[in-house]
Amino acid sequence: MEHLAIDLGGRKSQVCLRSHEGQILIEAKVLNEEIRTWLAGERPRRVIVETCTEAFAVADLALSCGNEVRVVPARLVRMLGVGARGKKTDQLDARALSEASCRIDLPSVHVPSAWSRRVKSMCGMRDALVQSRTMMVNCVRAWSRGELKSVLRATHKTLGMRLRNQAVRLGEQLPASVERLLISIAQLTEQIDAATKELAGLAEESEICRRLMTVPGVGPITSLRFVSAIDEIGRFANAHQLESYLGITPGEDSSSERRRITSITKAGPSAVRWTLVQASWAALRCVPTHPMCVWARQVMLRRGKRIGIIALARKVAGILYAIWRDGSVYDPARNVSQLM
Repeated sequence: MEHLAIDLGGRKSQVCLRSHEGQILIEAKVLNEEIRTWLAGERPRRVIVETCTEAFAVADLALSCGNEVRVVPARLVRMLGVGARGKKTDQLDARALSEASCRIDLPSVHVPSAWSRRVKSMCGMRDALVQSRTMMVNCVRAWSRGELKSVLRATHKTLGMRLRNQAVRLGEQLPASVERLLISIAQLTEQIDAATKELAGLAEESEICRRLMTVPGVGPITSLRFVSAIDEIGRFANAHQLESYLGITPGEDSSSERRRITSITKAGPSAVRWTLVQASWAALRCVPTHPMCVWARQVMLRRGKRIGIIALARKVAGILYAIWRDGSVYDPARNVSQLM
């Protein structure tokens, strides 16, 4: 089998094709639009790419053409010779990847499905809107405090109205710079609501998401984030592996006879970890008498709120894993038996 390494770039990519014995057959710099022609060979090839923005799209193309694919983690390529001895060019990088593939079967990260990538992109774009609105709201609040005109208990939806009403009562007019931000906040809120509605509809269309949303505190965004990040539940043998992948399990820094347990590792997708924590807070607020919430409050009394909420987020992740794996819905009675 031939080995085709592609060092991907934003517009052009470097390709290096080697024979099974390791001999370089072809090297070239090609436009990204021309990569498909290199993947559609007469015989299947092993295609090697490094994780980057374009990697999974190229992986999909390669798989559709009947090739094997290895998407090599970025942290591993250095050990394969990429950038060795301070020399790093696209040509040398492609050569190093293709040579390593000839010698060993390179490990590959999970190639997410097209649905998973689409959902991640949609959630990320909604997050960008929310972050932009938050920055603008904070800017307006800072101005109002600096002018001693701060309004209490104003949300992002009522901030503009309350500031304008305050200006009318004082016989003043808001500066044009502030008015522009208030208009932008209102427009962003409309776009965020539209994005949220679109994601909610996507969650309702997914049978898996509908079952996950039976867990207290878990809504459309949390379920979509979770499903798109995991993609295939069979990748994990048990809930502990999944929780470790999400970075919500304690780390360890031990040596010789010394054993030290650290805080959570924070490995894996941070967006999923954040949504699980938010779902846990929502459950504590909305169903405080629920068995898992009672258990979490007991942990908080012993260890503090931060550790308690992370423990609950880890519990929620384990419950979501079990529901997805078993094809079931949330059963509070089963949860009680596990907490006893």
